[in-house]
Amino acid sequence: MVDIKKSIKDGIKTFEAEINGEKIEWDEGLTYNSHLQIEKLLSSQKLVSGMPDEMLFVIVHQSMELWLKLFIHELDLITESVKNNDIKKPLKTFDRIASIQRHMTQSWEILATLTSNDFLTFRDYLKKASGFQSYQYRELEFKLGNKNKDLVVVHKENKPIYEHLINVANSPSLYDEVLMYLSRQNFNIPSNLIKRDWSITYIPSENVENIWRDIYKNSEKYWDIYMLAERMTSLEYYFQEWRFKHMKTVSRVIGNKKGTGGSAGVNYLVKALDLSFFPELWSMRTYMNNENA
Repeated sequence: MVDIKKSIKDGIKTFEAEINGEKIEWDEGLTYNSHLQIEKLLSSQKLVSGMPDEMLFVIVHQSMELWLKLFIHELDLITESVKNNDIKKPLKTFDRIASIQRHMTQSWEILATLTSNDFLTFRDYLKKASGFQSYQYRELEFKLGNKNKDLVVVHKENKPIYEHLINVANSPSLYDEVLMYLSRQNFNIPSNLIKRDWSITYIPSENVENIWRDIYKNSEKYWDIYMLAERMTSLEYYFQEWRFKHMKTVSRVIGNKKGTGGSAGVNYLVKALDLSFFPELWSMRTYMNNENA
């Protein structure tokens, strides 16, 4: 039997025991379980089918929602820094987001172990529940610039979520904030791009494309902006990888069936691959030449 020593430290009952030659301490204050809400977390898998493979489906999607929460948290830090004219500090945060994105993309491989037969054992139990209803994913897309307020209608019965998404849709995206930053740095950003209805998806501008091309052509002069642009490009690159892997995983599991929420399923996800958050950062590369290097 392990001998447990008890004491009071800072008003909290504290325990100490020697286990396998190690002095282990714990107390009645903050614990690993209470801090991470482990019991609540592990009781959050509310299965509806009784089929064994539903657990995999639920945990993969719950995990994805947690990573989306962290993604949004880090993205908000970047956006706030850009608003405050600090574009150096966010570079580390962009790198963290890139790691999060790679992990999210890898997660689809776990779900891909779910065969078509496996999924069919519980698919009908899901009724109309669908990833289309992920409000965090919608928030993330809005904050990155893919705005479409019509998509918020599926959350209308949840007033706090609905109002939050409408507020996000009516706020500048990361790209909007970057363009406003460039304007404050005396780049000639068209005024209609920095004073506009933020709820409308950004329309690419030839003027902005030329500005980015000039920044890349003179990367040493504009090094900090250039590095910011490359981090943004990486963010979209990894986001498209995530979208593609999502589409292929769905294709592998359900083929061309409609989604549980009524969407076109794979065909709907394919259309998303044509969307761009930072369009001129991609289009200007077509017109770069050796003089730009």
